[in-house]
Amino acid sequence: MGNDKENLTKKTMLKKGYVQVYTGTGKGKTTAAIGLAVRAAGCSMKVFIAQFMKGMKYSELESLKKLKENITLKQYGTGCFIRRKPSKKDIEAARQGLAECRQIIAGGDYDVVILDEITVAEYFGLIPVADIIELIDRKPSHVELVITGRKTNKRIIEKADLVTEMREVKHYYSQGIQAREGIEK
Repeated sequence: MGNDKENLTKKTMLKKGYVQVYTGTGKGKTTAAIGLAVRAAGCSMKVFIAQFMKGMKYSELESLKKLKENITLKQYGTGCFIRRKPSKKDIEAARQGLAECRQIIAGGDYDVVILDEITVAEYFGLIPVADIIELIDRKPSHVELVITGRKTNKRIIEKADLVTEMREVKHYYSQGIQAREGIEK
């Protein structure tokens, strides 16, 4: 009859997957998506996390390595260019990520696919919004698709089933506090 993990995977593949968006100027979009990934992994679901524009080391990468049986994470960035114009290399990294994510989503092997910071990549012109809409439209019905990042295009928001906006009310960055290891990075 198959093992329990195989049966659980078959059950998860039968449910409906939705499109979630975490956006806004506040802190916590990636953290919320990773929390969802950890929850899904706890139910033996397979999760793929694509981090666009990120090529640096973050503490969560070490934590997620411990869940590598259920969570795969790949970065598609050359670093962080928030304060500069994207280079040709930045664009190539994002487009490569998009192409790989298109195959991963279409393959249907993952129950949850997280496209972290893809809306920022779209905002900076690395990825056309039409390509993100196409990913949403073509995702298999059982795949939960999570999209994160600031400045989410209105077309993506309209396509989503769930949209959460993180709004900054107060942040210690404005007092000169830098990102702290284990808390913000």
